Amino acid sequence: MSETATTTRSSFDFGEFLKKYSIVFILLGFIVLLGIITGGRFLQLQNLLNVIVQVAPIGIIGLGMMAAIITKGIDLSVGATAALAAVVAASLAQPPGPNTFFPDLPALPIFVSVLAALAVGTLVGTIVGSLVAVFRIPPFVATLGMMTAARGAANLYTDGRPISGTAWNFNLIGQGITPIIILALAAGVMWFVLNRTRFGRHVYAIGGNEMAAKVSGISVPKTHLKIYALIGLLAGLAGVILTARTGSGAPAYGNMMELDVITATVIGGTSFNGGIGTVWGVMVGTLIIGVINNGLSLLNVSPYWQMVVKGGIIVIAIIIDERKNR
Repeated sequence: MSETATTTRSSFDFGEFLKKYSIVFILLGFIVLLGIITGGRFLQLQNLLNVIVQVAPIGIIGLGMMAAIITKGIDLSVGATAALAAVVAASLAQPPGPNTFFPDLPALPIFVSVLAALAVGTLVGTIVGSLVAVFRIPPFVATLGMMTAARGAANLYTDGRPISGTAWNFNLIGQGITPIIILALAAGVMWFVLNRTRFGRHVYAIGGNEMAAKVSGISVPKTHLKIYALIGLLAGLAGVILTARTGSGAPAYGNMMELDVITATVIGGTSFNGGIGTVWGVMVGTLIIGVINNGLSLLNVSPYWQMVVKGGIIVIAIIIDERKNR
């Protein structure tokens, strides 16, 4: 009995524990450091809630981006897709009036504008997935093209102008802690999908060894199609939150959002080499991005320097990932 207990105690590997949860300690380190530097302003409860609310759209899309990167893909169109979904949601969420986007449209239930945005996002993702799965266009090329096309479509839809004045009850989706709740629900659903469904097992199998996955009977094209459709759906949801938070939708929304999403996903431990990625890692990576953005803003650091910092973080994260997989 004592020998068994000793074996159990000695089986704990502190080095492995530290390696696995290093990003959590990095997040805590950033929080403590910024709390000290800002004289406690960063640690105020309202500010901490604002950090999570601001990065909720990034985290939501990051859940889908993780699946793409696990299978050695990527999606550069997420920001433009969110913008297109945002303007569609805004155009349908305005109360009736002569100066609205659709002057003759009666007041619609909230779920109509939400479902329309989700449908638009899913459609864009399905088109991307078809390019990757059916026409075998590399994800980088397919999503780069869609990034331009979706951004152009958003501008065409609105004639390049923002759509403002969305209904107060629609705006509740982006207010208070609602975005945090939506993010938590999305993370929970994504965890279940990746860890408890056949689709999730296929995602990891393809990322680990695509050839072996094919031999075992997994439909790689079908899985890729589902992944990019899922990313589009999540980008549409992010677009809804962006519109509800500001009370307007604009074709410029989501500009460079893909940078934040990829950064959060990679920081969270999702490997570009495929087969590795966790929901909790993406959430921690998202919070790190939020903490950095908010902290640098409180310190009045130029937005341009913030972009430099995030670009550097991506490079460092990739270098660490490559060293771990040698």
